[in-house]
Amino acid sequence: MSITTDPGASAHTTLVESTATARIEAPIQNVDIPSWCFSLTDAEYQACSPAHFAAAATKAPDGRRMSINVEVIGGSLMVQHYIEEIAEPDHLKLVSHSDLFTPSGRTKIDVTWELQATRIDDETCELSNTVHSAAPPEMLEFLARQGLAFDAFRNGRRPHSIFAQSIARHARRRR
Repeated sequence: MSITTDPGASAHTTLVESTATARIEAPIQNVDIPSWCFSLTDAEYQACSPAHFAAAATKAPDGRRMSINVEVIGGSLMVQHYIEEIAEPDHLKLVSHSDLFTPSGRTKIDVTWELQATRIDDETCELSNTVHSAAPPEMLEFLARQGLAFDAFRNGRRPHSIFAQSIARHARRRR
């Protein structure tokens, strides 16, 4: 499966593009975002947001690591199948061709989740948490069959700055 993650390629079908930043109380050399993501417990994922229901890690058919996340956004259940695209200690980019369960039925949504840490000083860094979601052809067809306007699905997403606290706890355990 190939997912286009070029924001310019899907600008006309973008649902949400949001970036939040938060301070990580740990030195950059101790931060390993991919290690954190793929070892995140179900309980810790749920503690990051009341909209989070489950998380687990597995492998994609091509061997890349995958994070499975289940959450409710805008009243709809979403199952994300995040596959690593970039996995460096201070940078993780994941893409998902996610399942979206709405009151009107099931469809797909493309989501890119990117986390990047930048050094502030010897003891802290800043986490940038960017989420981009776009409507793939399946979603546009789903909406058209129901006579719904695409703009009706555009919605904001709350940033999860609590991830920074969770990454800091993971980094402190690595000292």
